[in-house]
Amino acid sequence: VTNGGKTTLAEKLKKMLPNCGIISQDDFFKPESEVETDERGFKLYDVLDALYMDEMVKSIHNWIKSPASSGVVTEELQNTCDNLKNTEDVYILIVEGFLLYNYEPLNELWNRRYFLTLPYEECKRRRSTRVYQPADTPGYFDGHVWPMYLKYKNEFEENAINVVYLDGTKSQEELLSCVYSDIIQELQKLRE
Repeated sequence: VTNGGKTTLAEKLKKMLPNCGIISQDDFFKPESEVETDERGFKLYDVLDALYMDEMVKSIHNWIKSPASSGVVTEELQNTCDNLKNTEDVYILIVEGFLLYNYEPLNELWNRRYFLTLPYEECKRRRSTRVYQPADTPGYFDGHVWPMYLKYKNEFEENAINVVYLDGTKSQEELLSCVYSDIIQELQKLRE
């Protein structure tokens, strides 16, 4: 969902987890000149065709092949390392974005999937406080952004993808605690 807190959560997790990197789907948007416009004049940014998804998949595969050379540096964060001894050889990649689970080549790569949700009114309110380039045109949220969110959410729900839903109205601290605890449990399973 747009403005659900994906990037904020990912950045906070990166600071807490050792050997952690982030790939953001937002970094793979096509230039405005390559993004289709619908009959209402809306730029169709909330569709897979607005993104260089092949490049994103390539970046993820490159990271998987060589995480240590990807710029991820082991940080000795005291509270993390106390909980995660012997994880020096474990690398964590957080891939954050809004259309991750609707692109088949990515679906085989996930160890965990999280999906932030927001109710319509809160999502619209948050979106209205952000400045986009190009700027949202009047009616863009209701005419394109929200309908595309519902479409793609329904799509992956129909495909029975195993996703942990997170309530984006909860505090950043609650969301961080939930996901961090889950990741720690997964790392502990790797050590067993």
